Amino acid sequence: MPAFFLKLIIINQYQQLFYQIKALPLHKFYHLTEEKIIFMSLNISKGDKKRVVIVGGGFGGLKLANKLRNTGIQVILIDKNNYHQFPPLIYQVASAGMEPSSISFPFRKIFQNTPDFYFRMAEVRAVFPDKKIIQTSIGKVDYDYLVFAAGTTTNFYGNKHIEEEAIPMKNVSEAMGLQNAILSNLERSITCATELERQELLNVVVVGGGATGVEVAGVLSEMKRTVLPHDYPDLDRTLMNVYLIEAGNRLLSGMSKESSAKAEEFLRRMGVNILLNKKVVDYKDHKVVLEDGSAIATRTFIWVSGVAGNTIGNLDRQYIGRGNRIKVNEFNQVVGLDGIFSIGDQCIMSGDKDYPYGHPQLAQVAIQQGKQLAKNIIRLEKGKKLKPFKYKNLGSMATIGRNKAVAEFSKIKMQGFIAWVMWLVVHLRSILGVRNKVIVLLNWIWNYFNYNQSLRMIFYPLKAKEVIEREAREAVTHWGEDLLQEEEEEKEEHKS
Repeated sequence: MPAFFLKLIIINQYQQLFYQIKALPLHKFYHLTEEKIIFMSLNISKGDKKRVVIVGGGFGGLKLANKLRNTGIQVILIDKNNYHQFPPLIYQVASAGMEPSSISFPFRKIFQNTPDFYFRMAEVRAVFPDKKIIQTSIGKVDYDYLVFAAGTTTNFYGNKHIEEEAIPMKNVSEAMGLQNAILSNLERSITCATELERQELLNVVVVGGGATGVEVAGVLSEMKRTVLPHDYPDLDRTLMNVYLIEAGNRLLSGMSKESSAKAEEFLRRMGVNILLNKKVVDYKDHKVVLEDGSAIATRTFIWVSGVAGNTIGNLDRQYIGRGNRIKVNEFNQVVGLDGIFSIGDQCIMSGDKDYPYGHPQLAQVAIQQGKQLAKNIIRLEKGKKLKPFKYKNLGSMATIGRNKAVAEFSKIKMQGFIAWVMWLVVHLRSILGVRNKVIVLLNWIWNYFNYNQSLRMIFYPLKAKEVIEREAREAVTHWGEDLLQEEEEEKEEHKS
């Protein structure tokens, strides 16, 4: 047979194979070798490089990804959002004091022109350690090293009714929802028919006396004093009440008693109604119900009373510890699972005698663990011994309002204006991007002299029909049924 016709036959065969592959679902991709067809996913070719899959782009995940740049390791970052957010300033978005874009930064912008880096917007639904595969909402992906850094979610302590009714504030989307709720309730309070409804609309109840609760209560109290007289001159601002409810005997339990007492003093001076040793048990008929039977009428019910680690659907409970956090050793390894790690708020570490109940769920812990884990992964690749993580406590702080904050650094404790300036400096340095730093700084300077910023607008997001349909499809697909079935069959074989 002439060589020309032989070439045509070969080309034709390859074309047919190409179109067969092209017709496969988008979440699947295949790489051809002489021996077999190797499954690949998320349209990412692995090659001969080691692959690190990071689940979550918070402080820890972002630091880890940054430290693995230019190391010859392929990095895949998976997050349900396409941006990194700065949680310490979310409360300012909720009070319409800052634009969401000022504290958010797109992952693809951060890692522009970074070789061997891939971002995929998805949710992780299952992990299969024996096969070194994770199932996401857009398909499967294999890994050499897997790092869970997905942080926490709001903890409602099993109260499903409160979970349905309360407004959480863990991310930018929830902060925007709270902002809309506050502003729309103020608008409605001017035109409502009864005094009872007006009082419900103007009462704000914040549950949780940690840093977030203190900051939210403080900024809402300032909003009452500075915004209402300008924007709502026909509204009696004395009718607006801010309540801060804490189940414990003091605010800011993670800080010293001195800082706690000072924060309480600041808030009471600002007009915040602080209720200590009070437990919220329900919310019904527009009333927050307390354990002692008393109730507070409100239509703005904010829950910031605790957090729990984000769960991975099929991860066995033996790997889960206190606060729904993944149990790890001093190297951030999930003990018993080869090549799987966890960092930040999502994990609880054993082996540190200074923190027998786990490290505090703070940004600095996540950042330091991400940095150390990057070094350890590189050491693993070089066959070197791992180094244990040791947390360096850089202090903690909380702001209560303009000129008022509490801060602790080792043995140094500060309150008032100096602490507030330190809070500004620390958080400004931590924000990603020069543009965002400048915008936030200008916002703070403007707000210091004038609270009359023009951000108090009510926007209700509207999803495109195509997005709604795609989310509906993803909600019922990509749950790893095939691999889950394989696991069940393997278990049955072992039994028999």
